[in-house]
Amino acid sequence: MVGAQPGFSRYSPSPTTGAAGLSPVAGSPAPSNATLLDVIRGLSGSTTETVERGKTIFFPGDPAEKVYLLRRGAVRLSRVYESGEEITVALLRENSLFGVLSLLTGQRSDRFYHAVAFTRVEMVTAPAASVRKAIELDASVGLLMLQGLSSRILQTETMIETLTHRDMSSRLVSFLLVLCRDFGVPTSEGITIDLRLSHQAIAEAIGSTRVTITRLLGDLRNAGLVQIDRKKITVFDPLALAKRFS
Repeated sequence: MVGAQPGFSRYSPSPTTGAAGLSPVAGSPAPSNATLLDVIRGLSGSTTETVERGKTIFFPGDPAEKVYLLRRGAVRLSRVYESGEEITVALLRENSLFGVLSLLTGQRSDRFYHAVAFTRVEMVTAPAASVRKAIELDASVGLLMLQGLSSRILQTETMIETLTHRDMSSRLVSFLLVLCRDFGVPTSEGITIDLRLSHQAIAEAIGSTRVTITRLLGDLRNAGLVQIDRKKITVFDPLALAKRFS
């Protein structure tokens, strides 16, 4: 068993990096070290919302009326295709920005994804109109949001690659490695995924069934690759796990 592995850290740059000259409220420029959280909280109509695990935040086709900044927990974004299959495109971590793409394109549109609370989440939200006004008043607000979206786009690409595996064992392993990277906490035993994950939640995320996930996780545990304690999964050696199923 090993400790932290290079490339598997949840502490990557977040979209709350400061930017100079932000003006979250008209006529009251923010300090040069203002963060995206400062900007969103300073907008007219902003609020803090809590959503319980498994509850929908918005559906595809819903009007894009709010922008969301995730403060606690994880949010799953997915798309439903014509075949009826629902595919996860991103699993957002703390400090992720979402629901903002239509604002950055300058077009009012409906939601493209299905957003669900993967765990219990706390979010700071602001009306789309307030965000749009802030961008018009200060272009650096839009730039800060683009920076916040960059890591989301990269994770979406990784998640889509993960779910193109036809073999469900490979799909599960790839998903666990993504979770190690984005939610992993180094421990003396390896990398612990800092989420309480039910077998059903994992199954829904990768397009499987609870029974199949229970069996596959049991196989990984029997092989000495993972341990599960109170719904928290520890991967002893992510590199060994990846090599075995590459």
